[in-house]
Amino acid sequence: MFRFFPTNYVWDLSINLAIEMGARMGEIQAMCAPLADAAKQPDAAGTAAFRDTWVRMADQLCDLAAEDEARGRLISAGDKLNRAATYQITAERLLAHGSEGRLALYQQFLRTFRRSIELAGEPCEFVQIPYEGQHLSGLFVRAEGVSGPAPVLVQVNGLDSTKEMKYRVGLPAWLAKRGVSSLIIDQPGTGEALRLLGLTARYDSEHWASRVVDWLQTRADVDPARIGLEGVSLGGYYCPRAVAFEPRFACGVVWGANHDWRDVQKKRLAREGSFPVPHYWEHVRWVWGAKDQEDFMRIAENVHLDGVLDRIRVPFLVTHGEKDSQIPLAWAHRTYEQLVNSPKRELKVFTDREGGVQHSSFDNSANAGAYIADWVAETLGGRTALNKRPG
Repeated sequence: MFRFFPTNYVWDLSINLAIEMGARMGEIQAMCAPLADAAKQPDAAGTAAFRDTWVRMADQLCDLAAEDEARGRLISAGDKLNRAATYQITAERLLAHGSEGRLALYQQFLRTFRRSIELAGEPCEFVQIPYEGQHLSGLFVRAEGVSGPAPVLVQVNGLDSTKEMKYRVGLPAWLAKRGVSSLIIDQPGTGEALRLLGLTARYDSEHWASRVVDWLQTRADVDPARIGLEGVSLGGYYCPRAVAFEPRFACGVVWGANHDWRDVQKKRLAREGSFPVPHYWEHVRWVWGAKDQEDFMRIAENVHLDGVLDRIRVPFLVTHGEKDSQIPLAWAHRTYEQLVNSPKRELKVFTDREGGVQHSSFDNSANAGAYIADWVAETLGGRTALNKRPG
């Protein structure tokens, strides 16, 4: 894990995520060098300083992109806006819920990200999935070199990530090369669903996951028998739960197991383990729609997988970083052990040899992501070599 601020894990987590999304070290140095003192301040003051320097760099890149665009250099403009969007969402996700300017910054991020995709000509389709009179927003990336219906892996967020973050880390591109399409969504409690539509998280993730499967089965470019589901971080709970209760999923993958999130909350109340975001308790109450701390802890009692996983009868991959400082490795073993009816279950622990030892491999996603992409391709009938046609 890259440590710029040794006393501030939350900030370093955000910086590592930005690096995985394509941030440049020179720009990180310029943004973070003035923040040494702010990193030691209370959340409110510190995150305000963090926001200022990261948004300033994003604005600078947007100005440079505008100059490129005026000269017809659209690919270069898209590349700069890509990084600008990364810096905007990194700043936004550290702010407290309801803080002044947070929503405006998020909306600016959405515009910047979309424009970066358009200018760079990236093969990414913006989609909306009908859900309870509203919609879930998603990004659809088609498999490369596949004629006809292709397998697809649905990818869902954790507690505080967004579909754009997951897209930029790279799993959709790695899968596309292997003949597998991707649908990355902002499920209830995350991204646009939470910020723009007020759709809060729910423990019965199959409720929204089934609507996603319904929608995918209407697409001519999707093989309805080869739809998998992957979840990162808290998605390590959402995904197994959904696969257990939605039999149309053909496989499941967790990138960071999260078997018993209720226990994690109790430990965090006792100040055990690392928080993923500042203003943590305010954040989780917002995500879950809890009116107060007591209400949140009552909701959290439902967020565990005991008594659920024996319902899964499809292949399932459990991955975890050996040195995860947020979710203990023991929970990955518990998830694996309870997958008793999966015909192809696997536990992969990422070590120093492979890299990706921290939470959901945010410290180094490349090898871990490739492992997941290969497993999915092998399971859903994609390819793991370019001279092999997908099944």
